[in-house]
Amino acid sequence: MTAQRRPLAFYKMHSLGNDFMVVDAVSQTVHLSTEQIARWGDRHTGIGFDQLLIIEPPTTPDADFYYRIYNSDGSSAQQCGNGTRCVAMLAQKLQLTKKNTLNWQSAAGPICTVYESPEQIKTTMTVPVLELDNIPFNASAASPILDSHAQMYRIEAEGSQYEVTPVSMGNPHAVIFLDDIFEIDIDVIGAKLTGHEAFPEGANIGFCQIIDRQFMRLRVYERGVGETRACGSGACAAVVAAKLQERVDDRVKVSLPGGKLKIKWPHRESAVTMHGAATFVFSGEIDQDGELSSRH
Repeated sequence: MTAQRRPLAFYKMHSLGNDFMVVDAVSQTVHLSTEQIARWGDRHTGIGFDQLLIIEPPTTPDADFYYRIYNSDGSSAQQCGNGTRCVAMLAQKLQLTKKNTLNWQSAAGPICTVYESPEQIKTTMTVPVLELDNIPFNASAASPILDSHAQMYRIEAEGSQYEVTPVSMGNPHAVIFLDDIFEIDIDVIGAKLTGHEAFPEGANIGFCQIIDRQFMRLRVYERGVGETRACGSGACAAVVAAKLQERVDDRVKVSLPGGKLKIKWPHRESAVTMHGAATFVFSGEIDQDGELSSRH
């Protein structure tokens, strides 16, 4: 007879409406499959989330935790900026650590979070990747439209032309600047572009409207998810793209449908920092085959 696995404790959290199922894999054993994650991520029949975030023990002595990310369709993701604040908050809530400054391993590289207050968490992201092969961005499927420093390209999808700036924040992004981000069909255009041949691993598509040198509006269509209420790495990528084109200052407030983030990027060789909030919604238990056992 096979022993029954214990229910899995999980936590529903969000940052600016970008919502997550967060799991502590430090103090409990977690069994995952792509099919399981997709079932849990379904908003009609499961828990529902943009991403599943898992806090794991580190594999190197200089890190406090490993941070693993999956999209709601079960695919893995390298980075999630808003999620960094949720795992930092949960590590405090569950008393997995007494430290306010945490070093995290991730598929995108090391990141650092600082728990400044229950309302504010600072994340030091990675240095933006601008080399096209490392984003990755297939330049042969696009046409450059400005000098390489500004990093702007024109791509075509189903008869329409789009001007994009490719950037990686550990995960690939394409930023499009518009006069009004609310006059586009983001589901249609985002779906066209996220799987474009110029992005061999797909991309998160950011639609950005610059208001002035210190303020912009942003909507993001995330690969494997669709439009989300907020995207932290997307906000970082948008500021990087705008700064490359000398359209914003070092510090920019980014307004997303779910709320605002403060982004700082001084120069090409520096890491991007992000300030924002995280919110605990509820906790629950689910069996490892996907049935919800309880909710608090």
